[in-house]
Amino acid sequence: MAVKLLTPTGDFPACGLIRRLAVAGYDLLLLLAVLMVVTFGYLGIYIGFYGEAAAHQQADAGGFVGDHVLSLIVLLVTIGFYLTFWTIKGQTLGMQAWRIRLQQTNGYSITRKQALIRLAVCQVSWLCAGLGFFWQFWDKRSRTWHDMASSTELVVLPKGTFKQ
Repeated sequence: MAVKLLTPTGDFPACGLIRRLAVAGYDLLLLLAVLMVVTFGYLGIYIGFYGEAAAHQQADAGGFVGDHVLSLIVLLVTIGFYLTFWTIKGQTLGMQAWRIRLQQTNGYSITRKQALIRLAVCQVSWLCAGLGFFWQFWDKRSRTWHDMASSTELVVLPKGTFKQ
């Protein structure tokens, strides 16, 4: 499968930690909004099948906490969110706002496999108290664990890159 070359092309500087964290916070807020809509939809369907009284009883008993179906939906939506943005455009909305692009080290779009690896290792980076992110201070190319594991990089685009 051919991978399309993203525009613009060029040798761009690596993304710093502060910018990475700002993008992560921005994207987290967007993802939480999407997950709230999906959860409300799930609860609406649940009420449609079982009735409002059963849904209230389930909620009062804490039955939606740890709901396997809802957990699976949340996981799939989260994976879909990042895979879609990273593989099609190379940028989430937060990355667009902060002028950052995710790409392979040769400048090409990343693959779905790279996106899945990046997402999984990124979670490990967070679970290790952010050590995977701070690793960029020791790496000569400013790479994090998820950059290295997925053979990708975050680069900062120049101002006005996408203005017509």
